[in-house]
Amino acid sequence: MKHLISTADLSRAEAVTLLDTAQQMADTQSRQIRKLPALIGKTVVNLFFEDSTRTRISFEAAAKRLSADVINFSARGSSVSKGESLKDTALTLQAMGADLVVVRSYASGAAYQLAHAGWIEQPIVNAGDGTHQHPTQALLDAFTLRRHLGQGAGSGLDGLHVVIVGDVLHSRVARANVHLLTTLGARVTLVSPPALVPVGVETWPCDVSYDLDTTLAQGPDAVMMLRVQRERMVGGGFFPSQSEYSRRYGLDADRIARLPQHTIVMHPGPMNRGLEISTDAADSPRSVIVEQVSNGVSVRMAVLYHLLAGSYSPED
Repeated sequence: MKHLISTADLSRAEAVTLLDTAQQMADTQSRQIRKLPALIGKTVVNLFFEDSTRTRISFEAAAKRLSADVINFSARGSSVSKGESLKDTALTLQAMGADLVVVRSYASGAAYQLAHAGWIEQPIVNAGDGTHQHPTQALLDAFTLRRHLGQGAGSGLDGLHVVIVGDVLHSRVARANVHLLTTLGARVTLVSPPALVPVGVETWPCDVSYDLDTTLAQGPDAVMMLRVQRERMVGGGFFPSQSEYSRRYGLDADRIARLPQHTIVMHPGPMNRGLEISTDAADSPRSVIVEQVSNGVSVRMAVLYHLLAGSYSPED
C-alpha cells in the first residue's frame, strides 16, 4: 500500500491487516507511557484546504504518539489563499522534507491528484476530499463495529447488517463505508430522502431504501446516522422542513427502543442534535459515538505506521 486514497482500493486482506494493527495500537494506549518510537525522524504534514478540527487533531495525535514530527498546514492565511497552486504547494512540502502528507480538501479528487500527478513521491493519505471519500473514517467505523459485533483479530464483518441513514448525496463517509464494509463482508443499506440519494447509486454494492422504519424493522446490527450537510444544500429543496426530516429520517428514543438489544448507534460527527439524531439517541447506552473518536486515533496510527514503516510488532 503506497497511498490511502479510497477504501475501494483496499483488498479484504489489507483492510483486515489495518484493523488488526489498529487493535495493537489501541492496546498500547492503555500503558502508562503511550508514546511509541516507531516513526522517530519522520515528518507528517497535515495539509488542510478545508476546516476540520476533529480530523486534524486525530491525525496529529496519531503521528505524535508514534514519535513523528508534525507540521500543520492550513490553506487559510497561507500562500494557497493567495493563489498558489496545488502543485506548487506539494513541491514546497517536498522541499521541506515531508515524509507523508495527509490532505483534506473541498475538491473531490485532490488527494488522488497529489498521489498520482508525479509532483511528489511521498505517501498521501486522504483525510476527506469533497463528497468523494474519507477512508480513515470508514476504517475507524469498521474498527468500532468489529470491536462490538465482530469476531476479533483476523476477521472481517461477515454477516453484519449496517444501515446508513441520511444525507448520502453529500457524504464522503457513506461512500467510503459502503465500499469498505462490503469488502469486509457486511451488508449495507442506505436510507435517505429521494433528493439526497446520488445519481448512479444503483451501481454501489448496497441496498437503497426510502423508508427508515421499514428498514429498522429488519433488525440491523448497527445504525449509522449521517450529518445533514446544510452548508452544501445551496438553493434548498432537498426536504420539506427540518421537522419533517426528523420525523421521517431522524433517530430518536422511540426508534431505538424497537431495535434489537445488540444494535449499536454510530455517527461520524459533528452531530446536528435534534435533526438527524435526538439527544436521547446520541447519549443512549447504545451509542458508540464517543468511542468512534477515540478509535480514530488508533486507526490513524495504524495507517501512518503501514505507510511509513511497514509491518507492525507490539515490541516496536
